[in-house]
This record gives sequence, C-alpha cells and structure tokens, in this order.
Amino acid sequence: MWCIQTINAEYRKRMYNVLDLYEEEYDPENPLVCFDEKPKQLLGDKRTSIPLKIGCPEKYDYEYIRNGTANVFMAVEFKAGKRVTQVTKSRTMVDFAQFVKMLVDEEYPDVKNIRLVMDNLNTHKEKSFYKAFSEEEAKRILDKIEFHYTPKHASWLNAAKIEINVMDIECTDRRIENMDILAYEVAAWTKRRNDCKKKINWKFTSEKADEKLSKHYV
Repeated sequence: MWCIQTINAEYRKRMYNVLDLYEEEYDPENPLVCFDEKPKQLLGDKRTSIPLKIGCPEKYDYEYIRNGTANVFMAVEFKAGKRVTQVTKSRTMVDFAQFVKMLVDEEYPDVKNIRLVMDNLNTHKEKSFYKAFSEEEAKRILDKIEFHYTPKHASWLNAAKIEINVMDIECTDRRIENMDILAYEVAAWTKRRNDCKKKINWKFTSEKADEKLSKHYV
C-alpha cells in the first residue's frame, strides 16, 4: 500500500462499499466480478534464441523488435474461481462496452445482476455503451450491470489486480511477438485457471481498514 496522508468521506464510502461486497456470501444469482485491463507490449527476438535444454537455461539476446501493443481485459469472479479474459488491439470505450456485453450475453446470461467492481478510468462509464450500441441495446446491457468503483488512487482494492499479477507471473511477463500468440497463451492460461477453479483469498476487511487507516480519516 502506498503512503496516505488523508482519506476523505468519498474515499471511505467507496472503499467500504467494495469491502462489504467482498465480505458477502457467494451469490451465483448476483455474481461479484472484478474488472481491469493490462497493456502488453508486443516484442519479438531480433536474433534467434537458444532453446532450453537439460542443465542449461534458454538464452536470448537483449535486443528485441517492437511490434506494437495489445490489451488484455480481465474479469474475475474470485469467489467462484472463474475468470474471463480477452485480448484486444486497444482499450477504447467501444472495446470496454463490447467486453461487458460479452459478459452479459455469453458468460452470465441467466443471472439477475452482475456487480462489476472496477477503477475510475474514463472508459468505464455508461456513456461507453451508448457510443458502442444503439440506445435500446445499451439500456438492455446496463440493466444487467451494477457498477461499483474503487476510490481514486486505490486500485489495490480491485481483486482483478491480483489476478493480473498471477497472469504476468505465470504467462505474460515475457517477450510475446504478436497478438495471435498472446491470445493463444492467455486463453490457455485462463482455461487452466478455470479448470482448477483457482480463487483469491481476500483478507482485507472493513474492520482491518479501520485499524490501519482510521488515523488518516478526515
């Protein structure tokens, strides 16, 4: 956690809102889904690497070729051990809206409501859906979504950050030269994590927030 000097009422309200959601019992009819995105630089080897072999690690040259950038959307229902990922060229308002539509129509078609926890990025707003779809379609999707925002400068409250960190450690924190390979690798990692129903054991509660942060409240 970073150094904090003061925490105002709006910060506390949003923090407790998220923490209270995290403390609720698992509700499959109203899934709690944390959302975030991760930019990824696409890098290729300038020289052919020497493959791994017994007793000798892989060797690769420090020089690389830049092949642009990509984005990985991450939605994790950490109490159910489920995550949904998608690799895109960009992370615009339309990209965000289309990803959430996929959540609504393909991943959670029969639930009452998706409670979506995310940060305050300017694309994470209702207006994104009206930019991407007709008014009728935007309203249909939004009727299934309940937005919950983390406080500004408090992305540590978003459990999707933890899942992205795991993805980096296990999959994406290396040179990947193009979007096709990135999409394949992320999809394989996602399937493995989902097959194992890997969950996140979130331990920071409202009570612990009071103990650690109350001296900063204003």
